[in-house]
Amino acid sequence: MSVLNEMVSVTAMNLRSVPQRLGSSSVIVIGIAGVVAVILSVFGMTRSLQGAVLATGSAERAIVLRSGATGEISSTLLVDAVATIKDAPGIARTADGKPAATADFIAAVNLNRKEDGTRAGLIVRGVEPAAFAVRPEIRIVEGRAFTPGLRELVVGRSALDEFEGLALGDEVALREGRWTVVGVFESGGDANESSLMTDAATLLSAYQRTAVNSVTVRLTSEAAYDAFKTALTTNPTLSVSVDRETEFYRRESQEANEIFGIVGLAVGVFMSLGAIFAALNTMYSAVSVRTREIATLRAIGFGAGGVVVSVLVEALGLALLGAVVGAAIAWGLFNGNTVTLGGSVSSIVFRMQVTPGLIGVGMLLACAVGFVGGLLPAVRAARLPVATALRAV
Repeated sequence: MSVLNEMVSVTAMNLRSVPQRLGSSSVIVIGIAGVVAVILSVFGMTRSLQGAVLATGSAERAIVLRSGATGEISSTLLVDAVATIKDAPGIARTADGKPAATADFIAAVNLNRKEDGTRAGLIVRGVEPAAFAVRPEIRIVEGRAFTPGLRELVVGRSALDEFEGLALGDEVALREGRWTVVGVFESGGDANESSLMTDAATLLSAYQRTAVNSVTVRLTSEAAYDAFKTALTTNPTLSVSVDRETEFYRRESQEANEIFGIVGLAVGVFMSLGAIFAALNTMYSAVSVRTREIATLRAIGFGAGGVVVSVLVEALGLALLGAVVGAAIAWGLFNGNTVTLGGSVSSIVFRMQVTPGLIGVGMLLACAVGFVGGLLPAVRAARLPVATALRAV
């Protein structure tokens, strides 16, 4: 009999006996299902958050902040600086010939979440009339755009779905009274959809401010960025930092990604170790129960290779079954769910996606756990002296 036929025969015999060890085998399946489900949920959240944040940026846009500011909220730009920024080279023009630039003022409001009534913060972004030319992906899909000079708001679709009191006609309490929601906008599921927008001048007046937080411009092309940045950073009257919007939002998402990455790695390592020990214990038990059977096979001429392969195939099969169960749990419980992350100042609402790529990673992890868990018992079974095994009770 060829080596390949030996391996197939012993493996088939081994797999047929799995139902007799259903209780112990289920330990591997359950353990690995838990590992895969947790890993997919944690990294699915990380990837989805990163996708929502990064989708907000465009390489053809640049954002200008005060030099040294770590984000929009900590930045302030005075009127003279805003005028100088809008005069810089490389800025595209709107249909009426004005610079495609918006000087934004950031405020915040606390609202109740629909799911559990807890309060969380949402950004209220005051924008200039050119904002929709700067960010053409923003489209009013219900109601109408706000009217400059009036206390009116438009709300992002994600914020509307997650928070109470943001339907058309509802009023939101901000400074100096209540502001009416007149429209709903979508922007491809990016971070802007987790905010409210209104007229910058009206919002600045209500909050009694004269300085904005940032200026975002649409460039004539991606190549125009260097000239735009050089003109501003070398201007002695300015103290600003300039970034491509894509780089800015990549940094914004980095901290959250690092936190989730550490949590996911720690949880994954500990659960994987638990699953490996469960697999080791189960496979050692399976080998122990089948000691005389394995010895008999060895005695009648079957090689050690077939025994090793049969034990590894069983471990990998159970691991893959566990991965399928874990992936199904993660998909059923989390895929498409709305997740809100944030606190008292700002929140981001995004839809969690358990992608095929992540499921593939879960499958590979399960195979690694199954291989490690089955390797030592397989080697032990192959090295077991035939005479000793035959005398085992």
